[in-house]
Amino acid sequence: MSIEAVVFDLDGVIIDTEEVWEEVRRGYVAEYGREFLPDTQDRMMGMSTPEWSGHLATDVGVPRTPEEVAADVLGRMAERYRTSLPLIPGSVEAVRRLAARFPLGLASSSARILIDQVLETAGLTDAFQVTLSTEEVPRGKPAPDVYLAAADKLGVSPAVCAAVEDSSNGLRSAAAAGFAVIAVPHGVYPPAADALARASLVVRDLAELTPEGIESLR
Repeated sequence: MSIEAVVFDLDGVIIDTEEVWEEVRRGYVAEYGREFLPDTQDRMMGMSTPEWSGHLATDVGVPRTPEEVAADVLGRMAERYRTSLPLIPGSVEAVRRLAARFPLGLASSSARILIDQVLETAGLTDAFQVTLSTEEVPRGKPAPDVYLAAADKLGVSPAVCAAVEDSSNGLRSAAAAGFAVIAVPHGVYPPAADALARASLVVRDLAELTPEGIESLR
């Protein structure tokens, strides 16, 4: 059995946006006189749009509906992406390198509007056969739904798929789906030890992400 397809995460793997998300959401919450809870940032990494907007509205106490919170924050994020896209060094090259060998999918916790904008700006729209947002499946990461859906749309078994992830929830999601997991730990927001332990391969730089390395996973 060998790897037949690769599915990328977006935030933290192709674009370095966790700090942008945190800055935008903290600023938004502060405008309503609220503050993040001690575990808010960790909890929101990998959450779908309905999940994190619900957390900010219900748990953090922003006096807006989850739908209004989502629209407000996504609008601010889209504007940031239009003015400055924080690509991770080597990410475009890594995607192109693997696309020459494998069918690629994208499984992101970002909203569809942001996924499409990022890929267009980065010139990667044609690199992926399948792109999915967790808002398009029943449950966000760490549930396996988005990875299972990606494998299904790619027409392959999860057992012959590899995932490229950075966050704790993303690593857990891919592992729960039965994927071979490649971890690219984020320097500022490293994954939890138990999540990192689920990875078959850990790379510190996207230059290490090669077809040969992925083919050796199974």
